[in-house]
Amino acid sequence: MNEHQPDWNALEQDLDFQQLVAAKRRFIVPATLFFLIYYFALPILVGYFPTLMETPVIGALNVAYLFALSQFVMAWVVMALYVKAANGFDEAAAKIRAKVAGGGP
Repeated sequence: MNEHQPDWNALEQDLDFQQLVAAKRRFIVPATLFFLIYYFALPILVGYFPTLMETPVIGALNVAYLFALSQFVMAWVVMALYVKAANGFDEAAAKIRAKVAGGGP
């Protein structure tokens, strides 16, 4: 094998690599599902429960508007959680790269 190319099959079998992939899946799949459910909840709620969503909260501000505004907050929270998790993923990936490049344990 070319000395500049990693052994991809061996890397795939590496326990650290498998743990990294599993950790990413444990975060990304639930976060994506939560985001999609939360995002599509607004049009579904407006369509099926218009009276509830039209309920005034403060003046002309109703539940639907508050829910829509909360989606911006939710997107930023999910982003912040992902950035924190991604930093850990990057650290694990760097250790794996060093191990592959150096042939270490």
